[in-house]
Amino acid sequence: MATFPTGSSIGRLLAGPMRPGRLEWIGLRPARRSAVLTQGSATLIAGHGVAGDHYDTQRNGPRQVTLVAAEDLAAIAGFLGLREISPELLRRNLVIRGINLLALKDRRFRVGTALLEGSGECAPCSRMEEALGPGGYNAVRGHGGITARVIEGGDIAIGDVVERVDATAA
Repeated sequence: MATFPTGSSIGRLLAGPMRPGRLEWIGLRPARRSAVLTQGSATLIAGHGVAGDHYDTQRNGPRQVTLVAAEDLAAIAGFLGLREISPELLRRNLVIRGINLLALKDRRFRVGTALLEGSGECAPCSRMEEALGPGGYNAVRGHGGITARVIEGGDIAIGDVVERVDATAA
């Protein structure tokens, strides 16, 4: 992770204020390649991920929860010449509206009662061609969202506020 001195110009910009976002959608993938189940609420488990999701890590890995911005879903649809795309097609866990998720990379943030830490960008996989059709992979590039670790478990629900809680991750 690149860190910048808090007194530097870029450090001040990165630590600057940001509007909170809102949790709009929750999806669970009960098994690899199975249909994504839409949920109204979920439980995040510290060091593991989303309860009931097949990607429950046992080693505190960086990809415990995947998030994508609703605004990026709209951009992907536009790149494909579609009106909209369903969040299930991207197979992410959470859809957030109103916040640039890249601003949460390497930062801690709250969703509901859970504390997460942005751990990286969520690049598209080759399944995007299958899910979105020809050009799907390239449409998602740069718009796939972020991955996060669950630092403190908790409950989340549609409508919860998503907000950064510190300027840099510990």
